[in-house]
Amino acid sequence: MIPEKMKITNGMLLEHLARYYFAMHYAKGRILDFACGTGYGSKLIARSCKETAEIVAVDIDASAIEYALKKHYHPKVKYVKSDATDTEIANRLGLFDVIISFETLEHVNDETAYLQNIFQMLKPGGTLIISTPFGAGRGKPTKEPFHIHQLTEEEFLTLFNHYSEVDFYYQKSVLIEPKRPGKHYPFGIAVCTK
Repeated sequence: MIPEKMKITNGMLLEHLARYYFAMHYAKGRILDFACGTGYGSKLIARSCKETAEIVAVDIDASAIEYALKKHYHPKVKYVKSDATDTEIANRLGLFDVIISFETLEHVNDETAYLQNIFQMLKPGGTLIISTPFGAGRGKPTKEPFHIHQLTEEEFLTLFNHYSEVDFYYQKSVLIEPKRPGKHYPFGIAVCTK
């Protein structure tokens, strides 16, 4: 996702931006942006949220990190190339007050390692904001070429039982809200307190 090369009315761009605007309510202290892509969201939060001390923005793609460094530099943001499932990532990056990870679960082969890394790096009392598109389920094919699978809503809801508090939200276009009966939502967002 490269916002500078997209029309402002592009639906996918607006969906992605809406998630970062949603996360701003929770942004404070030291923040990890897991799978930051080209860095536009990390920079947006760094510029908009005064309570942010530092954002560590991580992506596995070297070209995305290179682009982020060139186009979305901010003194509060540190861009890092790394794998979200790397068992040593917690030792290298440390602890965070807030972890943001949007549209990552569907790209990760080792879901368990990824979620364990997040839990390990989140400070006690810290907040995780994580989203994913819904689909046919774990291990089932998807039409998206870069998605390993897309979890069902039920599978997503069971991932956060070890957190002290979890609130679920749903997204359709730019609208993010608690679930309303009879509405179809293509994306789920969990806000979890450790």
